[in-house]
Amino acid sequence: MTPTQPKRLMTWLGRYPLRTLLRLSAAVVGLGATGWMLSTVWPEPDQVAPAAPVAADNPINLAPLPLGPVTLLLVGIDADQTGDPMNNAAPRGRANADAVMLLRVDAQQPLRVLQVPIELALQLPGQTTPSGLGSLWQEGGVALLNDAIRELVGLPADQPHRYVVLPRRVLRSVVDGLGDLDVILNASFQRKDKAQNYTVNLQAGRQSLNGAQAEQLARYLKDPLDDPNRRLRQQLLIRAVVEQFRGPRTMGKIPGLVDIAASDVETNLSKAEMLSLAAAILSSPASVQIKQLPLAKRAGKQVLRQIKAGESLPLWPRL
Repeated sequence: MTPTQPKRLMTWLGRYPLRTLLRLSAAVVGLGATGWMLSTVWPEPDQVAPAAPVAADNPINLAPLPLGPVTLLLVGIDADQTGDPMNNAAPRGRANADAVMLLRVDAQQPLRVLQVPIELALQLPGQTTPSGLGSLWQEGGVALLNDAIRELVGLPADQPHRYVVLPRRVLRSVVDGLGDLDVILNASFQRKDKAQNYTVNLQAGRQSLNGAQAEQLARYLKDPLDDPNRRLRQQLLIRAVVEQFRGPRTMGKIPGLVDIAASDVETNLSKAEMLSLAAAILSSPASVQIKQLPLAKRAGKQVLRQIKAGESLPLWPRL
C-alpha cells in the first residue's frame, strides 16, 4: 500500500535541502573526519598486556574506559550479512533497516537507548511522497541515515560518534556466545513464511532464547502496522541481552564476542574501542533506560507516521 502525503512532516531534508545535499556529496569525508573529534574521549587503546588474562570482576582489565559518554548509532538490517546483495525478507530486494537506535554509553550512568521508528516519515529531495526512515539505508547507507538522525533528533555536529550496522547472523552469534536469554513473553508468536524460509514459534510465558529464537523475537511482525509492538518486543530483547552481558561469567567471553562482531558488522569502531565500550557498560549502573521518539497517532491505516506535534529539539537529552 502506498502511503498518502501526511499533512505535517517532521522533515529533515525539507528544512535544509541545500546543506543536506552538500553533506551527501561529502558523506565519506564527513564520516572519516569524525575520528579526530574523539581524541579527547578515547584513551590509549590498551592498558593490559596482550597476553594477560581478563580478570573476572574488573571491567577496566578489558580496556581503558572512555573518558566521556559515547553516542553510538546502531542499525539492524534484514540481511544475514552486511555484504548480501539481497535481504532476507519480503518483498525481496536490497537490505532494509529493520531497527534503528541510538545508544549512549557512559561508565557513570545507565546505558541509554533511543529507539528511532523506521516508519517515521521523511521527505527526500525530488520526491513527491514521503519515505520511511528505514528506507534511507537503501538510499544512502549509513552516511545518509547518520545525518538524518543527527538533525532529526537535534544532536551536536560530532554525534553520533560511531556507528554499527548489525546483520542478523551477528545477532544470533552474539546471543549464542553470551548464553540463552531469559525473557517473559505475554503472548505466543507463530508465523511460517516459506518464501523467506522463515519460521517463528515462540510460546507465552518464561522462555530461554537461543540465538535463532532471539532473531525470531526481534524480527516478528504481525502486519505492516505492527512496528510499535515490534519495538516493545525488541525492548525485551535489549534488556535481556544487557542483563546477560553483565552476568558474573561473561567477562571472559567478551574478547571472543568482539572478534566475532568485528569480522561481521560494518562499523567505524576499532576492536579497542569495542572493548572500551564493553568495559563501560559493565561498569555502569545495572539498569538500562529505553525510550522511543514520540510519534503522532496513526492516521487510519497509513504506515508512515509523524513526530508528535509540539515536540522541540533536542528530542533526546544532550550529553
